[in-house]
Amino acid sequence: MIQTPSFYTYFGKTYRVESTPDGGLTGFLLNPRTGEFDEKPEHVREVMWAMASSDISKVSEEKFVQETERARAYELKGGGPIFALYETIDGLYAQAKRENRRVEPQESALIKSLRQRTFKMWEDELARRAAGEPPSFRAEPRFPNRAR
Repeated sequence: MIQTPSFYTYFGKTYRVESTPDGGLTGFLLNPRTGEFDEKPEHVREVMWAMASSDISKVSEEKFVQETERARAYELKGGGPIFALYETIDGLYAQAKRENRRVEPQESALIKSLRQRTFKMWEDELARRAAGEPPSFRAEPRFPNRAR
């Protein structure tokens, strides 16, 4: 029996495998142009059975959340509380760079916590939209002409 949800990196993007109501499996791949997860069940078998691929690896839920938020912060721009938190994270890294030092442990813990918060905010937003509510914020690609 396969434990779901399960989490992966798939060619540089995050991918989540979930159970379907009929007992099957489906997968969701992060779309860096929207910040949403697109259903991509065609990759399930490939990620589940990838043994020694350097392009596909199983990760913890914690790493999945951190990698997803790192990608969203880099790939998207917008307004609202999520993007204010991304700016806070960027500011912590910028301060360490200006001071020619590594990010300190307490800063790293804060960054991790902020990313967990933004991930939850995205999940809540996407659930509202799925229920037919209007978006509370808009995100757009930071690099609109880049091929993905």
